[in-house]
Amino acid sequence: MAFEVTRAAVFTHGQPERIGDAEGRVKALADEAHVELAPLEDGDPDLVIALGGDGTMLRALRATLGSSIPVFGVNFGRMGFLTSAEGDRLEEALGRVFAGELRVVELCTLATRVADERQVAVNDVVVTSAQPGRMVQLAWEVGGEELGSQPCDGLICCTPSGSTAYNLSNGGPVMMWGLDAMAITFVAPHSLHARPLVLPRGHDLTVTNRSRAQPVTVLVDGGSVGRLDPGDGLSVAIGDATAHLAVLPEISFFSRYHSVFP
Repeated sequence: MAFEVTRAAVFTHGQPERIGDAEGRVKALADEAHVELAPLEDGDPDLVIALGGDGTMLRALRATLGSSIPVFGVNFGRMGFLTSAEGDRLEEALGRVFAGELRVVELCTLATRVADERQVAVNDVVVTSAQPGRMVQLAWEVGGEELGSQPCDGLICCTPSGSTAYNLSNGGPVMMWGLDAMAITFVAPHSLHARPLVLPRGHDLTVTNRSRAQPVTVLVDGGSVGRLDPGDGLSVAIGDATAHLAVLPEISFFSRYHSVFP
């Protein structure tokens, strides 16, 4: 079935020098296709068009959590793994999108609570030493079962859409879009036996800072949301919220993976 687009919002990273006249090009295409453009906060668009790289895509997906609004990305960044088209093909791609030629992929999220505030991650939750270069001791358990205490520089818990980011650079597993799962990967573990682990929904992760005096910082989608002093802990679970990624029909996880990571 075709996806009807009558109202769309444009989302950018706020750096005009990076996207040039892209917003004007989008407006011209929208006018030609009789698609109304409006700010995301002003209503309930059928689609969000993100102009930028993966950082812009991540912010746009976070901004639409709690709704069913899909986000379509045009890459003006370096990698653009979650985007469907490069900036120089904007007219071709959006012409097809405004004609309803797209499909939507549902992406699971992570839920955690730090300092009594609930946090939702589209990509990852990272626990890392508050002082770069200082090792920390992290105890971890899954589903209430203790799995030991690991000296390391930190720990990454990621979604499938976040598995090709910080997780991949630390040797973690790559997970296909659409999986309802999360991966756990230690950062620079001081052990020959610490291996990444993939968990299904219902198997929650608990991490406790067992360092003697070293606090750790908690990052959600790259932003600091708090810290854990020695003895403090947090849990991470696959969340109830879902992000919606819009792609051209021929775009798949494997086509993007092959293109971005040749």
